[in-house]
Amino acid sequence: MTHPILALQSTLVAALRLAGVTVFDAPPQGALPPYVSIARHDVLPRDGDEAPAHEHRLLLHAWTAEASRKSAVALAEAVLSAALAATLDSAGLVVTLRRHDRTDTAIDPATGWARAAIAMTFYSEPGD
Repeated sequence: MTHPILALQSTLVAALRLAGVTVFDAPPQGALPPYVSIARHDVLPRDGDEAPAHEHRLLLHAWTAEASRKSAVALAEAVLSAALAATLDSAGLVVTLRRHDRTDTAIDPATGWARAAIAMTFYSEPGD
């Protein structure tokens, strides 16, 4: 059985790439934005009376190579649009809830790049 983190993350990454978003677990050395990196993916058990379930808390960083919150927010909106609309179920996982929790922005003083941090929550149950 595939771990719930890997099952959800693989379908989410596929949906983002299908939407034209470049996404990495961690940005490779020398990669220039725009891209999205998966900063965190935590999973908590949320078992019910009858079935196991999981709460996924994801933090995605959307980076742009300019000091523009507008461009970072535009990339964040593309991420949210894809993540909230895509089919994320897989052979081992059914996504029962998806929610955008917050987006915050910053300009990195060292690079001048803009970043939008996107926090999302997903609930999942084992699939057939």
